[in-house]
Amino acid sequence: MENKPGNRKVEFAFEKSNFVLMGIGLAVIVIGFILMAGGRSDDPTVFNEEMFNFRRITLAPILVFGGFVFEIYAIMKKPKK
Repeated sequence: MENKPGNRKVEFAFEKSNFVLMGIGLAVIVIGFILMAGGRSDDPTVFNEEMFNFRRITLAPILVFGGFVFEIYAIMKKPKK
């Protein structure tokens, strides 16, 4: 057989499952950054304790870090053959 351009099978580095997992990881990262937002004070001369609550200091960074770890897993996952 001749190797014509129409006879080549195109193989991608990632499968659909990799892209779905990467989308989930990206969504987790975005949710983590959204949870970090806020905490400003209406009056700049008054200190706002709301800035240091559990959601902004603990939960959001854990979500962002977990999202990045999940992204690495999604990229490294081998396709099924």
